[in-house]
Amino acid sequence: MKKLDATLVYMIAAFFGGLTSTIVFTTSTIYRVEMVGLNPLQLVLVGTTLEATAFLFEIPTGVIADVYSRRLSTIIGMIVIGVGFTIEGIAPLFSFVLISQVVWGVGWTFISGASDAWITDEVGIEGVGKLFLRARQLRLTGNLIAIPISVWVANLSLAYPFFLGGGLRVLLGIFLILTMPETGFKARPKEERESWGDMFSTVRSGIRQIRGRQVLTIYVLIGLIVGLYSEGWDRLSGAHLLENFTFPAIGNLNWGSIEWFGALNVLSLLVGIAVNEIANRRIGTAPNLWLTRSLQMLYAGMVAAMVTFALTNNFYLAIGLILAFDTLRGLTFPLTSTWLNKHIDSEVRATVLSMTNQLDALGQ
Repeated sequence: MKKLDATLVYMIAAFFGGLTSTIVFTTSTIYRVEMVGLNPLQLVLVGTTLEATAFLFEIPTGVIADVYSRRLSTIIGMIVIGVGFTIEGIAPLFSFVLISQVVWGVGWTFISGASDAWITDEVGIEGVGKLFLRARQLRLTGNLIAIPISVWVANLSLAYPFFLGGGLRVLLGIFLILTMPETGFKARPKEERESWGDMFSTVRSGIRQIRGRQVLTIYVLIGLIVGLYSEGWDRLSGAHLLENFTFPAIGNLNWGSIEWFGALNVLSLLVGIAVNEIANRRIGTAPNLWLTRSLQMLYAGMVAAMVTFALTNNFYLAIGLILAFDTLRGLTFPLTSTWLNKHIDSEVRATVLSMTNQLDALGQ
């Protein structure tokens, strides 16, 4: 099959990546709390397992992307993530949830760094910022379409979204095998790929680049701090709503937790799409200072939203704070990717991006 344009492939992968993830994640907290019966400690351990896996595999898979092929690394990651999603739905047991996190975590590390490094080399550093934001919008659109699908399937069985999302993610990997080009990246010569010393030199080059550029050193420390806060939010914010709030009825609608979580995700995505469109109009000509100041304000807003969410007893205020936090955090992803890629040399781009993600995993 003829390879497609890199930008088109990246956009398709963003849309279907968002679709498949949200099919799984919309009701995953309800599945883990109500069907598997996990307590708060176990919910955090689920995240710890995922992040420990990411911490161990981030750099090795980043090196594979920089030495062999970023395309190959991305494809492997897509398929392995799909398998990981599917495993969780096989049986409502804590052990299966943990195993799925290990498999999913390994798959994510193959994509982490490799996908962004691949598209940056394909389209060039100057045009990638707007592309990241546009891909974010398509990912959010995929999220939005996935929510009613996830709610409908979860009402049949809370395990079904894992099978549907996982199967579609595997099909996305097969699609990439057939259509994904790689013209901007040059693999290492075969004789170098056979030398472990030359492979480890990629890691050393990445470390030197981080240590030699103050902005990258500062960012990896920020990544550590971001990891420290995000795990508690990701694993316990939904459980906090389920355990400590009564979900009110809306008029004559007899909504349960599944419908409320679906509606919350829809609102979050609609706001996220609108805010990303505003940011997309600015990022194309944005200087580094604008990116830095924007990230500072976004993180400050996230801190305020998180602290207030922990203290409030008002259900609707809690919902509003979740929307605010998720919207602000969603904006940090494309802005951070743009900022980082402007400071990293192409030959070690995937490795350095993986190192920054590894510090985030360590924090979590």
